[in-house]
Amino acid sequence: MQKVTLLDRWFPHPFVSCLVFLSWLMLAHSLDASDLLIALLLGIVIPRLVRPFIARTPHIHWIPAIKLIFVVLWDIVISNFRVAKMVLGPMDKLHPQWYRIPLETKHEQVNTLLAMIITTTPGTVSAGIDQERGDILIHALSTEDTELDMQEIKQRYEQPLIEIFDVKVAGGNRK
Repeated sequence: MQKVTLLDRWFPHPFVSCLVFLSWLMLAHSLDASDLLIALLLGIVIPRLVRPFIARTPHIHWIPAIKLIFVVLWDIVISNFRVAKMVLGPMDKLHPQWYRIPLETKHEQVNTLLAMIITTTPGTVSAGIDQERGDILIHALSTEDTELDMQEIKQRYEQPLIEIFDVKVAGGNRK
């Protein structure tokens, strides 16, 4: 049995504690002592209340995670311009397409976050993750080359997610 330290008892999910603490300060728009105290109390109490609902917090690598955040934000901005140009232009230039992207892993966090990223990027929507089949069904507003789109999604999003969660993928074996 793993020994639970005092720090683990007070901060069972340190990342959630930090998010709650910072969220409260942003909502309060203040760094007064009273707001700092409330933020600290909420940062301690809320993660302890939700501890039964958060079974495990995966270990993540922060540098690739931060890089991926900026890649996704950049792609969202650029995609907004592309989609605006497409929908404001002639409709016969649109080539909507459904296609499946094979997943490299069965890791729940990687696949869920990949689907979320695809959905938040304008012009593409993730319709569903099929864990049994090992793929994600995608709808693109317009695409000329689905193979190129698949490779871009795998390179820009899936590979960094695999690195962030340190998932081992060995030639066809999925974890």
